[in-house]
Amino acid sequence: MSNGSSITQCLLLPFADTRELQLWHFWLILGIPLAALLGNGLINTSTACDQHPHTPRYFFLLNLSLLDLGCISTTVPKSKANSLWGSRPISYTACAAQIFFFLFFLIAEFYFLTIVSYDHYVAICKPLHYGSLLGSRACVHMAAAAWGTGFLHALLHKANTFSLPLCGGNAVEQFFCEIPQILKLSRSHSYLREVGLFVITVCVTFGCFVFIVGSYVQIFRALLRIPSEQGHHKAFSTYLPHLAMLSLFVITSAFAYLKPPSISSPSLDLVLSVLYSVVPPAVNPLICSLRNQEL
Repeated sequence: MSNGSSITQCLLLPFADTRELQLWHFWLILGIPLAALLGNGLINTSTACDQHPHTPRYFFLLNLSLLDLGCISTTVPKSKANSLWGSRPISYTACAAQIFFFLFFLIAEFYFLTIVSYDHYVAICKPLHYGSLLGSRACVHMAAAAWGTGFLHALLHKANTFSLPLCGGNAVEQFFCEIPQILKLSRSHSYLREVGLFVITVCVTFGCFVFIVGSYVQIFRALLRIPSEQGHHKAFSTYLPHLAMLSLFVITSAFAYLKPPSISSPSLDLVLSVLYSVVPPAVNPLICSLRNQEL
């Protein structure tokens, strides 16, 4: 193998130790990808059938729905298959591919959420400049930058992680291949390169998060000038769930990847991974659909 390791497969963490609980997990988790598939499928269908499908908001919503489907499809199906068949192995190649595609979809989605916040800011605070600031060419350029940046980040993280020698066993203490868990299998001090790369990624992510929060602060200030109390309630109920879900995603993912090993445990890692990798992609279609209906 390229990293000098003799590992040909990894063992994923099961959700339960007994066969009965594994089957219960399979049926309970079955609804998550189905809900995500249905929700995002409805978004794509409604976007295609809408009389104004080429507006920036619908264009960004379509991209977000595709990324949500990618995030769910990368991690959940393998975990469900393991629970159904009572198995744990995943091939080394599949593990590397899972890390690459998961990071690709996850990072690109966050950049799209940043773009969406800018779209909302311009629509609410600068409506007269909406057409000039968010023309078709600008939207395509921003979307291409989000997809391209996600691809580049994922490629760098995947190449850096799997260039390390994995000599600490092959048991991944997570229900999918996650970089912090792979780094635990490496005894090399070279893993500090990956930590440094993560710090850079987190700094960029934090900058985007500050931009998103700042955009919504300006939006809320504009909405407070609405004289109608019903308008206040409708506006805040439209934007606050999105901001809350975004905060959950950023906080849990940052903590999952940057927490010190001394406080790491399989149960804590499992909860954090579900909160940032499963819950947002499954809930986002509902939040986005309600938000755009209110808008």
